[in-house]
Amino acid sequence: MLFTELSLSESVQKGLSDMGFTECSPIQAKSLPFSLAGHDVMGKAQTGTGKTAAFLIATFEALLNEPAPEERYAGEPRAVILSPTRELALQIEKDALDIGKYAGLHVVSLVGGVDYDKQIKKLQNNYVDIVVATPGRLLDFCEKKIVYLDQTEVLVIDEADRMLDMGFIPQVKRIEGFSPRKQYRQTMMFSATFSEDVLRLAQRWMIDPESIEIEPESVATDTVEQKLYMVSGDEKLDILKNMIAEESVTSAMIFANRKDECRRLYEALRAAGLKVGLLTGDIPQNKRIKTLEGFKTGRLRFLVATDVAGRGIHIDGVSHVINYTLPEEPEDYVHRIGRTGRAGSSGTSISFACEDDAFRLPSIEALLGRPLECEHPPESLLP
Repeated sequence: MLFTELSLSESVQKGLSDMGFTECSPIQAKSLPFSLAGHDVMGKAQTGTGKTAAFLIATFEALLNEPAPEERYAGEPRAVILSPTRELALQIEKDALDIGKYAGLHVVSLVGGVDYDKQIKKLQNNYVDIVVATPGRLLDFCEKKIVYLDQTEVLVIDEADRMLDMGFIPQVKRIEGFSPRKQYRQTMMFSATFSEDVLRLAQRWMIDPESIEIEPESVATDTVEQKLYMVSGDEKLDILKNMIAEESVTSAMIFANRKDECRRLYEALRAAGLKVGLLTGDIPQNKRIKTLEGFKTGRLRFLVATDVAGRGIHIDGVSHVINYTLPEEPEDYVHRIGRTGRAGSSGTSISFACEDDAFRLPSIEALLGRPLECEHPPESLLP
């Protein structure tokens, strides 16, 4: 389906055209006919499927097709988009600014770790149309009566499963309570999995939602060559160093499961003289933004990250993803490898399976719908 078939407003169509978007991805083709008609939508889709554009297009159209309230106050958004991590919220804001380049709507992000007063100024300088926020910071602003959600026409909850994992649901429930009742707003919810908890939340916050499912097999895996090396725990670091010294590895995201593990790995690679950055949830936001910028521009060749920090990062041209440890959740394997092979280019994912985490393989293979072939690393990589 082409975007031109959806009768979008001229300004949104122009924004998409500038971005080089002409054809809908599967999640967009399936969800937009319902969301554009004002229905609540519940989408099962991984990062990298185009779901961000799906809910942003629907949000812009909803606001452009309805006149703004005559009486408006500063800090009173018409649409709220909730995201579990700061990086993802900032990425959504960037996409919103691109899609809505000609729409004349004011987009503001509210995330922790960014200067509080600057965010207040952004809210007070102009009427705000769309707020993209992490739950903690938005709730803080609501409780301090800096933001009012009583005029919210569209509520988007992105990565609902991750919100549950990170313990944000009590905050999201309070934010939903500050918004108009579900009969008086459009609600869209996206999740990588439809667990019982996620379905219960949908029942509570939505009215007869249209359910859309995009299977993980359609996520970037056809452009990513997947390798699995059987290694012992004590040779992993040396193999990794030898691997990233190869010419074919122009840039790589290296994933580990825990913050302390990432920190040790980062320090070992930095001590080896490599241009490497660290991305974990406990690093101050301004430093994380600087690190991401360094990786995007090539000043840093490698990025060591946890799943929470790495989720939703869209950087084209990452040649390799390396799973230093296999993820605890199989869905995170799909998220990780989706960081490479983006925008039509090919990429390589290399996973280490050792005695400590090989038991996680069967559930990853079940999600992928096919086995991953185990092999020994080439001799050139061995210590």
